Amino acid sequence: MLYFIIILFIIVTIYFSFIKVFTSDNRSMPYVSKETLLLLLMIYFTLLVSFGLLYTVLHLEGFPVLVENGVEITGNYFTIFTHSVYFSAITILTVGYGDITPIGIGRVIAMTEALIGYVMPAAFVVRVVLHMDGRDTKHNK
Repeated sequence: MLYFIIILFIIVTIYFSFIKVFTSDNRSMPYVSKETLLLLLMIYFTLLVSFGLLYTVLHLEGFPVLVENGVEITGNYFTIFTHSVYFSAITILTVGYGDITPIGIGRVIAMTEALIGYVMPAAFVVRVVLHMDGRDTKHNK
């Protein structure tokens, strides 16, 4: 029962943190627009799946690009696709657990994906700042 209360507390805390970020009171404006966050999430998801499909197609066409613990990934289409999307996610989000590693041309693709994943948060911050700056000028008139 104690674990349930702790988990519930954590979920409620996270929820209210997000609410605070996306809502405003009478004196201030929201820090981040919901549209901007949704756009960022959609861009990340699209890139993540696209790179995952790229790894999958290359692998199925006879160009192995990913190995897991030093062994080439094998299995049916779904297995290769799920491993590829997982690798894509940990690469674009710059986590890099190291359980799946790129080989051959996959290294260049992974570097490109990691660079995109590294630049995206900066672009997000710039967009938020420009959005807030535009709102400030409208409020001051």
